Amino acid sequence: MRGGDDYMPPMPSDPELKRLQWRAHHRGTREADAMIGGFFDAAHDSWAAEERATFAALLEEQDVDIMAWALGTASAPERFQGPMLEAMKRLDYIRIAR
Repeated sequence: MRGGDDYMPPMPSDPELKRLQWRAHHRGTREADAMIGGFFDAAHDSWAAEERATFAALLEEQDVDIMAWALGTASAPERFQGPMLEAMKRLDYIRIAR
């Protein structure tokens, strides 16, 4: 068991948010888990139904695509362009162990 710097915070109580958190943190690679899961952890508290739906749709995409869009190395489809992807591009939400 890990100490106070656990990778994942406690699960939200809302069932929909629990599903989104699980899917965001279990992508298949450590890098995608950190980027996509870290974004969920930092941003989900302020999401209304529309943002939740956008994030759920984003999770259906390939990790390499999501990461390329967030890093700005590829253009995202129009349906994902907007405030959520702009927030992902800032990359100020990933905790780095020091």
